[in-house]
Amino acid sequence: MKNSGGIFDLVRKEREIESLHKQMEDSAFWNKPDEASGIMQKLSRLKNEIAAFITLEEELEQYAAMVSDAEKLDDEAFLEEIRLEGVKLEERIHGLEMKRILSHELDPLNCFLSINAGAGGTEACDWVEMLSRMYGRWAASRGWKVEVVDRLDGEVAGIKNITFKFTGDFAYGFAKAERGVHRLVRISPFDANARRHTSFASVDVIPEIEESIEVEIRPDELRVDTFRSSGAGGQHVNTTDSAVRMTHLPTGIVVSSQQERSQIKNREICLKMLKSKIYEEKLREKERQIATISGDKKEIGWGSQIRSYVFQPYTLVKDTRTKHEEGDIHKVMDGALDPFIDAYLQQESTV
Repeated sequence: MKNSGGIFDLVRKEREIESLHKQMEDSAFWNKPDEASGIMQKLSRLKNEIAAFITLEEELEQYAAMVSDAEKLDDEAFLEEIRLEGVKLEERIHGLEMKRILSHELDPLNCFLSINAGAGGTEACDWVEMLSRMYGRWAASRGWKVEVVDRLDGEVAGIKNITFKFTGDFAYGFAKAERGVHRLVRISPFDANARRHTSFASVDVIPEIEESIEVEIRPDELRVDTFRSSGAGGQHVNTTDSAVRMTHLPTGIVVSSQQERSQIKNREICLKMLKSKIYEEKLREKERQIATISGDKKEIGWGSQIRSYVFQPYTLVKDTRTKHEEGDIHKVMDGALDPFIDAYLQQESTV
């Protein structure tokens, strides 16, 4: 850790903090509240990252002293306690290393994660419901706030499509690793002959862009449709047309929200999602142009299969991009996704 300050870009972060403080000293700083708010959030994030590094560095120094004392005492129980503490510290160091890898300007932001059923009817809808449970547990395990923005249930069972909003530290940076097609192989509970089925679901992830990032959308470029929110029935079904579907005509991008009972609030959520999709698409286009110029033939997109989940005749989850695999499929479905995501991010950082 003594030599890792440069690795974690402490000097750059301190200079960036100094630059942000100078911007805040400008008398016109609060003339643009949205932009000012974005700068304040960035400042807070940088300070938290530096504080986390300093705290960990101090704890490691204390840990080294404890190890030295334990060796002198030759106390096996104490040494085991020290070993377990070392494992925890190692995990925290790994967490800082992963955040260092997430250096893109959008990585620290909150995000929207959408899951859509592929071909396969009820089987595919059930797969979406399984994935939604997996991602909900994964996000919660990271301490993020999890909200369902939009959901359309399957005709028989499961979910046709669902959109989550994850609010938390580097939510987009980590979740973007899940963008792609996910394949399920199992004996279908909906097949009376107990045959093995293959189902697909696609996952898309977009950042919730900060208010300081400008994306212009003219009113004449939008088509807004309203409809009643879907639900399980009874008192939870909205009897007014509060749900909103918004289409950006120039790009064909469609978003929808039925999270709120207020149509106005759902419009605001849709507009924010739409701006995020348009902004990210512009960034992707730049990446495609750079890849073309540099001769990089790697596809930039989320349309290819990235992972297979096999329940029968054996249990295995394997990532086709990194070749990382786990045999305990039930643990993965309970949200243990970090090994897959870490492997992907580390691989991408070396490309």
